[in-house]
Amino acid sequence: MKKIMFTGGGSAGHVTVNLALIPRFQEEGWSVDYVGSEAGIERQLAGSLPEVRYHGIATGKLRRYFSWQNVKDPFKVVKGAFQAYNLIRKEKPDVLFSKGGFVSVPVVLGAWLNRVPVLLHESDLTPGLANKIAIRFATGVCTTFPETEAHMRGGKAHHVGAVIREELLQGDAARGRAFCGFTAVRPVLLIMGGSLGARRINQTVRSLLDELTKTFQIVHLCGKGNVDPSLERPGYMQFEYVQQELPDLVASADIVLSRAGSNSIFEFLALRKPMLLIPLSRQQSRGDQILNAKSFQAAGFCEVLEEEELTEQALLQKLSLLYENREQYKANMRKSEMNDALTAVFELIKKTASK
Repeated sequence: MKKIMFTGGGSAGHVTVNLALIPRFQEEGWSVDYVGSEAGIERQLAGSLPEVRYHGIATGKLRRYFSWQNVKDPFKVVKGAFQAYNLIRKEKPDVLFSKGGFVSVPVVLGAWLNRVPVLLHESDLTPGLANKIAIRFATGVCTTFPETEAHMRGGKAHHVGAVIREELLQGDAARGRAFCGFTAVRPVLLIMGGSLGARRINQTVRSLLDELTKTFQIVHLCGKGNVDPSLERPGYMQFEYVQQELPDLVASADIVLSRAGSNSIFEFLALRKPMLLIPLSRQQSRGDQILNAKSFQAAGFCEVLEEEELTEQALLQKLSLLYENREQYKANMRKSEMNDALTAVFELIKKTASK
């Protein structure tokens, strides 16, 4: 029996591609293992999958800013690398596929030390810090944007496009509205701040609920621990995070307010959902979401609002503009070419394993 090991975590964006690939390998009879952190969101998402063995290891976050955690986290990374090395030596996978995130670095290193071929996936236009470290130990890197190849050396880049979860394409709008108790008469606004939530977006949206619910029915995915029961009202549904119902909720949306993580925005593109993107600022990130958002804005797929410019008035104006021009955004999206990236990555992993 062929065996594949997946890694990636820290946020849902570092797990979703793995979740899309795992059923493909299970259908062909592969044994599947997943290595992630001991308590991260990847344990919740991947650990609940049938016939997937989840292994938790010690992890330390790779920070670009000063924090006292930077003093002790390297020791966690070293511990995690030893755990990953011993695990991979025991399980002997044919290939490791890494979606990135800080948990992936010790796993990639452990695979390399055991001479297990490693294939990475980079969603954003420029590689993240974890993947920058891991690239030197990898056989190849799957990229979403063709421009990403310019940031890599050694001919390791394979441009495959955006991986879209197949189940997301099967969503039913009527079922999504019924889940929220919404009607088909008024438009639906879907708000996604990411799996960990977005405090600034949450606060601004909630301060505008009276105004927004005059026009929209709102589905608010606000992140873990961010549900506020005092705000419950007709036409406003809030959830920490949804998994099984997500395809139906996205299908029901007329417009979307979101961060600019690559996985999410390409899924909205595939589903022809007009977007208002509020990328993470450079103070909060390395600026990858800003590049993603600008790329989509240039293609006519979205409106963009920088977090530094986020005010109640600015948000209302941008959402109004987006909704008024939604048909033009959909027309632009229909012109985009979306290849079958999921199959391309699937075949590339099998080819890498056969080596």
